[in-house]
Amino acid sequence: MVKSGRLRSGTAQKLKRWKKGHSSDSNPETCRYRQAARSRFFSRPSDKSDLTVDALKLHNDLQAGPLEGKEAGPGDGCSMEETAQSERTSGTFLSGLSDCTNLTFSKVQRFWESNSAAHKEICAVLAAVTEVIRSQGGKETETEYFAALVRFLLMTCVIMYRPKYFFNPYNIFSLSRVPTPVLITKFSDTSKVFMDIMSLQASTESPSALRWIVSCLATLLRKQDLSVWSYPSTMQVYHGLLSFTVHSKPKVRKAAQHGICSVLRGSDFMFSDSAPLHHPAAVSTAKFCIKEMEAAGGSKEDTTTLHVLGLLKDLLGCFPLGAVKSCSETLLRVMTLSHVLVTAGAMQAFHMLFSAKPNASTLSAELNAQIITALYDYLPSENDLQPLLAWLAVMEKAHIHLSSLQCALCLGHLPRLFLTTMNCFLSPHTQVISAAAQTLKANSLQSLCDLRSTPRFPFSGELDLAVGSAVESMGPEVILRAIPLQIDGTQDDLEFPRSWLIPVLRDHVRNTELAFFTSYFLPLAVTLKQRADELDLAGRKLESKVYATLQLQIWSMLPGFCMQPTDLATSFKGIARALGMALTERPDLKLLICQALRTLVNKSCQKEEDRIEVGRFSKNFLPILFNVYSQQPAAGEAACLRMPVLDTVKVYLTVTDQQLVCTFLERAVEKLSSPESNEFTRLSVMDLIVALAPFVDESTMTKTYELIRPYLESKEPGLQKKAYRVLEEMCGGDREPCRRFVLTNLEQLKKVLLGSLKSASSPAKRPRLKCLIHIVKQLNVEHSDFITALLPEVIICTKEVAVGARRNAYTLLVEIGHAFIRFCDSSKEAIEQYLGIVYAGLTGSVTMITCTVLALTRLVFEFKDSMDVSVKEQLLHNVCLLLSSKTREVVKAALGFMKVILFILDIKILASHVPVMMEGIGNIKDDVRRHFRAKLKNIFTKFIRKFGFELVKNMLPEEHHKVLVNIRKAEARTKKRRTLQKAEEAGSESEEETPKAKGQSIEEILAESDEEDEEEEKPKRGAKKALRQKGQAWLKEGEADEPLNFLDPKVSQRVLATNPDVKKSSKVNHGFKVTSDGRLIIREDEDEGEKSKGDKEEMDDILEEAGVKSKKVQKRKFQDGNYDEDMETERVFQYKAGGSGIHRPLSGGKFGDEYKAKKGKGDIKKKGKHDPFEKSPLVKCSFCLILNCVHRKKAKLQGQFKGMVRGAQKGAQSGKKMQRKRRA
Repeated sequence: MVKSGRLRSGTAQKLKRWKKGHSSDSNPETCRYRQAARSRFFSRPSDKSDLTVDALKLHNDLQAGPLEGKEAGPGDGCSMEETAQSERTSGTFLSGLSDCTNLTFSKVQRFWESNSAAHKEICAVLAAVTEVIRSQGGKETETEYFAALVRFLLMTCVIMYRPKYFFNPYNIFSLSRVPTPVLITKFSDTSKVFMDIMSLQASTESPSALRWIVSCLATLLRKQDLSVWSYPSTMQVYHGLLSFTVHSKPKVRKAAQHGICSVLRGSDFMFSDSAPLHHPAAVSTAKFCIKEMEAAGGSKEDTTTLHVLGLLKDLLGCFPLGAVKSCSETLLRVMTLSHVLVTAGAMQAFHMLFSAKPNASTLSAELNAQIITALYDYLPSENDLQPLLAWLAVMEKAHIHLSSLQCALCLGHLPRLFLTTMNCFLSPHTQVISAAAQTLKANSLQSLCDLRSTPRFPFSGELDLAVGSAVESMGPEVILRAIPLQIDGTQDDLEFPRSWLIPVLRDHVRNTELAFFTSYFLPLAVTLKQRADELDLAGRKLESKVYATLQLQIWSMLPGFCMQPTDLATSFKGIARALGMALTERPDLKLLICQALRTLVNKSCQKEEDRIEVGRFSKNFLPILFNVYSQQPAAGEAACLRMPVLDTVKVYLTVTDQQLVCTFLERAVEKLSSPESNEFTRLSVMDLIVALAPFVDESTMTKTYELIRPYLESKEPGLQKKAYRVLEEMCGGDREPCRRFVLTNLEQLKKVLLGSLKSASSPAKRPRLKCLIHIVKQLNVEHSDFITALLPEVIICTKEVAVGARRNAYTLLVEIGHAFIRFCDSSKEAIEQYLGIVYAGLTGSVTMITCTVLALTRLVFEFKDSMDVSVKEQLLHNVCLLLSSKTREVVKAALGFMKVILFILDIKILASHVPVMMEGIGNIKDDVRRHFRAKLKNIFTKFIRKFGFELVKNMLPEEHHKVLVNIRKAEARTKKRRTLQKAEEAGSESEEETPKAKGQSIEEILAESDEEDEEEEKPKRGAKKALRQKGQAWLKEGEADEPLNFLDPKVSQRVLATNPDVKKSSKVNHGFKVTSDGRLIIREDEDEGEKSKGDKEEMDDILEEAGVKSKKVQKRKFQDGNYDEDMETERVFQYKAGGSGIHRPLSGGKFGDEYKAKKGKGDIKKKGKHDPFEKSPLVKCSFCLILNCVHRKKAKLQGQFKGMVRGAQKGAQSGKKMQRKRRA
């Protein structure tokens, strides 16, 4: 036989069980009949009361016994009519309960059981009390019911000798609803009634009445004033309640312990402004607990001790210091009984005491430390799992609380804790190891936090990084549990010692629970915002600003919590509504919330369930974002702040359902065509249509295209540009509906784009060219005429002002080339055919010629592998002819083409065309040559590097020779500098890596020391070199202020052959400057103005000329007239210096400029000023020039001889080193 209530062995895995908390999932959602019956049962009757004599008789019969056990005999005086009347009444008498309209008795409805005689008794008594109150004209208030029920208890005290029939009305009535003044006034009478009933019911078997009387008595005591507790009668009532905390009945004991805790912790006067530190009955409660434990201690009956420990677990934190000390001593004594349950109960009491974090009036730092020291005597074995876990938890909380009371005392106890905890890692139980690690982490974090709060702590940055690492590994919840933030919005001193934690959490929180932000930080931010608003209204602006800053810092942590949260699918719904309301009501949080939403979608929606959950709220977030973006910025608000909102819309659309996006797009188009929309609204709606367009289906795209087509020819540049942007997004989308849209409407798109060519404004060129790029990718050989018609526009756009338009024009040229390759079988024939069409631009206007040369430059660079050499040579000859043009733009384009040719052509092929290129360069007009001297210098440098100086010099006219000589000198200097740099790097590496040879003789060691001294004493540049005599020695002084004793026999050891103050540096020079903390300072190439361009810079130059990269706009340099003439835009400074102070002109004019004639040459006389023939300044200047010339020549000659001597010295030293190496 199988035992009842247990399953057969092996069947547990086969059965499907409900998960915990889900056993009612299969219940029906609707309970129509139950609700109808309940409404009839508890509704207020419209006719007279149904409480009849028959109903009361039936109630008495129910109390006496079951009806079915009694048979109606012939002697019964009840007729059939009376029986029928009784049966009718028994079905409806309970409706008399509905006469009670007080909400206090709603629990009767919730816990009703029709088969319970006690419940039927409740209904009958409640109906009788209600009938009495109404008969006296009452309003059925709580006070009236309280008075009636107290009188009922006084009446029932007479029959207390029959406990079976006792009924406690307060199990359905809460005294907390009775007004406090009534309970204070009637305390004496009510408490006497309760005490009498408690004394009579103490020995009964049924604890129901006693349990409710205990609860009512606790509520009555909790409502009394502080002055009442000075009366002995009050303490007598309290001790009567306290005696039931060790009652044998669990329900009675639990009710009494709960009542005592509510009295000591939750009395009304404990929350007033003049509240005492501790309840007046706390000391007597502690004495009672100690007395009960001592009375039961040492005996085998430990039940009372366990009951008292359960009470102390909740009360120990509200005792005064002396009582806590006495109770702690008693707890430590009962732990010596070696009873497992008693020890566990005592540990729980200590854990609750430290976890409550009481102030010093309850638990001082000294007592805390004494308890810690005493608990080491009760350290369990490392193999004893549960006691060791409890001990570690208690010690963790004890040290954390001690650190909050006195940091220095806690630091003194930490070494012993760490030593003991480290021994716990030897335990075979993984739970012990985990608990030990948690204890170490918590105490380490607490110690770091206390260290951070010390004044003038120099390593706060490093400590923040350490705590940040802990945040990344353990999560913010664990960190804040160990080191609380201590900010709740109620502080008045504006001292936030843990506010440094907020930026640390903001910078390091990620991959954690989003629900923690919702449950902890979000309510805190709301509280701080309310506090800031209250202070602002009160005129306390400074405090308001502090709280406003704090709540903004808390909100700044939201993007970190949105970085890959672990509970996104379950917790996003808890914060979505708050984020939506903040977007609408809090403009200052707009950027933070948008960043958080973008982070959620981009970084945290890898799982399909997360994408579905976030996308489910698209119908809520997207309309809010649309409204925020469509609102015109207020005066003084930057318009750029709207762009993050639009970016958030684009990102959120990636997880939005397609049908919902179609609905949004239709509404946006309707608003665009609405006559009530102004210009700003139309532009904003057009931006939203641009974002929505690539995410809809093909049919919606077609409708949208038909609606925006008139805007492609609009005279408003802004609307026209955005209309092209919509078309660009629909043509260039990666989704399948976008591809089908292009293929379906290809012919219409071609016709519209060619027809709107003349009306296209300059701002619309970039998106228009982008549309053409996407369309050209879809074309075949049948559309070659369309491509030919596009080419002139594309070529002209290579000189557009906008960088994006130029970039798209070059890209479109390349795409057209790829289209021609698709059309033909041979790529070379396709490129030749393509170039033949482009050549036609060379016969046009000057602008067309310039644009054609630029286009040819890009095509030659892009398709260089698909071109024959003859084609490249023909292009080169034709472009060289353009160098003789008088137009600078044409010459500039031709020079750029020449630079690209120098890069792509092989040097053997290029050598045969050097004369033609040099002839073309020589034919450049003088004014054009002067304008492009920097570009020509760059080209000459490339020629010299490829073919040598002499060849280039012989092929160029004489006016270019000076530039060529300058280039040769610069190249030589660059080569020499690079060689020296490589030599220094090689020498530093060899000094660092090569070990020194050992075993040298004393002569070699002394000789080497002499050489080192020579190197160490080498003077700096500009300083005079002091002559050093041989045999020079140094004396080593005594330590500190100790004088040197020459009579000391060891004084010879103080005579040194090397200078002790000179320390030889062993650091290797890496060519970079170093900060004080050892970090290298690496600057970009722009900071090194004297360095020549490397290979990367040359490649960038070629890519810029070919149109692959955009040219950098640099600041114009006026030094020595060397500025970049290739700049496309120049800054025009309208401000001119003049006046005094910061407006004074910094660059003073030359001496005598005020006498210079404006029209003719020479000087003029001015009225009121000296004649321009003063000789003294001129003589002085001439004399200074002469002296400067003499000094320059003298320094030059001295430098030459110094260089010769320095070279000889270096040669001698290197020779000595070589000799030593040979000897070794």
